[in-house]
Amino acid sequence: MHFLSLGDFSHKELRDLLDHASELKARPTAGGDALRGKTLALVFLKHSTRTRVSFEAGMHQLGGNAIYLSEDTSQLGRGETIADTVKTLSRYVDGIAARVFGHEQIEEIAQHAGVPVINGLTDFNHPCQILADLMTIEEHLGSLRGCRLAFYGAADNNIVNSFLHACPLFGVQLTVCSPPGQALNPVALAAARKAGENNAWEPRLTHDPAEAAADADVLYTDVWFSMHETPSEEGLAAYRPYQVNEALMARAPASALFMHCMPVHRGEEATDGVADSAQSVIFDEAENRLHAQKAVLLSLMG
Repeated sequence: MHFLSLGDFSHKELRDLLDHASELKARPTAGGDALRGKTLALVFLKHSTRTRVSFEAGMHQLGGNAIYLSEDTSQLGRGETIADTVKTLSRYVDGIAARVFGHEQIEEIAQHAGVPVINGLTDFNHPCQILADLMTIEEHLGSLRGCRLAFYGAADNNIVNSFLHACPLFGVQLTVCSPPGQALNPVALAAARKAGENNAWEPRLTHDPAEAAADADVLYTDVWFSMHETPSEEGLAAYRPYQVNEALMARAPASALFMHCMPVHRGEEATDGVADSAQSVIFDEAENRLHAQKAVLLSLMG
C-alpha cells in the first residue's frame, strides 16, 4: 500500500489517519517504538525544510531511522534511473518518501518499489500537507464539515489539487480565487466531482478576492510560483491583487484563520502583519506535518 494521493482513500480511511494523528499529538509516546529497526529512505529531488525534518523526526520518535538522498548525494545526479535506484533501495529500507517534480515520477517510484511509498510532494499534489491542514482546521474550528475555505493563488496548484481530493469527503466548501484566465486542474476536478457526487459537492472559482473572503472560515495561500520557476514581472503583477493582507483579512469574519503551507514569501502572497497575526495558524500547520506523517508512517510501516 502506498500514500500517493488523498483521492486514493475513503473518508473513513482518512478520518482514521486524522484521529490517529490527533492521538499522537496529544500523547507523544502513543506510537511507542513501533518502527524500531525500520528505515525510511527520503528521496528528495526538490529542496525541503518541513517535509524532510518532519519525516526524519517522526521516524526517530517512533524508534526508526531515516536516510536522506538528494540528486547531489546519490547516483540519481549522475544518470542512474529512478527504477534502478528504487529497486536497489527496496532491498535496504522499509519505506520510501519521495519529493519529486512530475507526478509520473512518484507513480514510477511506486511501480518499482518493493516497499510502501509516500508522496512528499509532486507538482500535481501534496497529500501530506493537506492531511496536516485538515487536522489544523479541525483543531481550531472544531469540525471540518461546513468549513468555508478560500484559497488565493494559482488555480492549478498542488495544494488546490489535494484540497479537491479531500474537501468533498469532509464536507469542506472550497473557493479558489485566482487571476482571470486560470482554471482548475481537470483531472483533480473530475476526481472531486466523483467523490462528491452523493452530496452534489462543487468547488467555486472566482477572480474577486473580497468576494472569496466575505464568508470564509479560512483564508489560505501558497507561493505564487513553484520553486523551479523564475517569474516574470508580468507574472508577479497578475498575482499582486491576490495577496492576503490586512485589508483582505478585514473583509473576512473576525474568527477567520490564515493558513499557508510555507515557506512564506513575505511581502508577496502574504504580508508580515497577516503571517504573524493572532489569526495565523501557520506554525500549527507546520507542527501538524509531524503528527500527520507519523500516522501515515505507522499505517504503512507499523
